[in-house]
Amino acid sequence: MRSDGGRVPDNCPGKTEQFRLDSFCCRSYADGMDHISDSAVRAARDLRVVFSRLRRRIREIAQDADLTPSQESALTLVGKHGAATASALAAAEGVRPQSMATTLAALEQHGLIRRAPDPDDGRRQLVTLTDAGRARVEGNKQVREEWLARAFQDRFTAEEREAVLRALELMDRLSQP
Repeated sequence: MRSDGGRVPDNCPGKTEQFRLDSFCCRSYADGMDHISDSAVRAARDLRVVFSRLRRRIREIAQDADLTPSQESALTLVGKHGAATASALAAAEGVRPQSMATTLAALEQHGLIRRAPDPDDGRRQLVTLTDAGRARVEGNKQVREEWLARAFQDRFTAEEREAVLRALELMDRLSQP
């Protein structure tokens, strides 16, 4: 039995009007948390929220007015991973291949990517960055890192920055298998 008497948490989707009929998911979720401390649940929830906000804010920093967020994301993905097929990019972005095709066509029109036949399979095309695309990706990366560094400098004391660094070392454990 949960320490809260098995009640469904207030932030559970089953509490909302939209999901009231399917509140079983929340009871299952709450029941599955029996052996997890309240502080661990709170940390997980708060971390997810903070990371989402921070990721959104960082993306906004270098957002170019001439590219949509999906175009920016696809461009960054090609910059990070190198040559890829449109279908691999669609899978990595979690979008339909048709949506990725539209995104890539726009990036190609902007002169940021090029497509070339795959040397291993001439039926497929590989997407790569042009020099302009590479410069855009690197410029955006630099702008974002500079904003984040300035934010740390301006909003945190030296001790707080050290605390963040220590917390990051701990958080890195979550990324380990």
